[in-house]
Amino acid sequence: MAEQNVEKVIIIGSGPAAHTAAIYAARAELKPLLFEGFLAGGVAAGGQLTTTTEVENFPGFPDGINGPELMDRMRAQSLKHGARIVTDTVTRVDLSSRPFKVYLGETEHRAEALIVATGATAKRLALPGEDRYWQKGISACAVCDGALPVFRNQPLVVVGGGDSSCEEATYLTKFGKSVTMLVRRDELRASKAMQARVKASPKIAIEWSSVPVEAVGDKQLTGVRVRDVKSGAERLLDARGLFYAIGHTPNTEFLEGQLPLDGTGYVLTKPDSTATSIPGVFACGDVKDRVYRQAVTAAGSGCMAAIEAEHFLSERE
Repeated sequence: MAEQNVEKVIIIGSGPAAHTAAIYAARAELKPLLFEGFLAGGVAAGGQLTTTTEVENFPGFPDGINGPELMDRMRAQSLKHGARIVTDTVTRVDLSSRPFKVYLGETEHRAEALIVATGATAKRLALPGEDRYWQKGISACAVCDGALPVFRNQPLVVVGGGDSSCEEATYLTKFGKSVTMLVRRDELRASKAMQARVKASPKIAIEWSSVPVEAVGDKQLTGVRVRDVKSGAERLLDARGLFYAIGHTPNTEFLEGQLPLDGTGYVLTKPDSTATSIPGVFACGDVKDRVYRQAVTAAGSGCMAAIEAEHFLSERE
């Protein structure tokens, strides 16, 4: 029997994973309580999609949809099916025993099951002009945005020298006129296979020992000012797209080390599952996904988390 004043399920997060989990949990009559955060991680409720303009790759929207509108629809669907949403940020949790404790400052909530769906925040460079041209030529996801009309047959720039940057540069060659990689060092950190693929592409040029120092343009990005880290010389590089491929930071600080993380900070879950090492605690979406990081994959794992939480609770009734 569930204790009085203890929620069956608490969901922490506000993106596609969190709302899909909320929809499934609500339809399973688990009466989920969702904490969507208040500018948690510096991003509005709704997660990274709130910083995206046109979303063309989410199923069901053949003409595309605005990112914030998509998240508004998900939120409305969560509410329609009975989820309760609180706009406040979870500051810490206590996972040492069930019911789990979730804190908003000094206010305590308890739950028999917990779904962590706090996502990850794309790392930025804080360049002059970055805020002005974010989603007006600057993006942190080539797979999400690279196919947009604004980038087609245009000169594009990718920042980074690892596997992700090589993958994004290669992906962008399908759409851009040319792709320039800005690599701080004299070599790539990517795997040998990825390096070979990049160097073999006639559309990709690598600028070694180079870093972006300013984004310039008018209404849209038109160029990137680049500095040679050895000589200090600067020049303006023609660019209609600037893509950051310098990694993401999973939003896990509030967990305070209570769940195992991988080497880059993502929550570890069991194979083919959203279950963590603590029974009753599940993780879904970008907080556990260091590979795909797409809205549709996040939504899929949110579904998994809700179903697994339902099974966990039903086995203990």
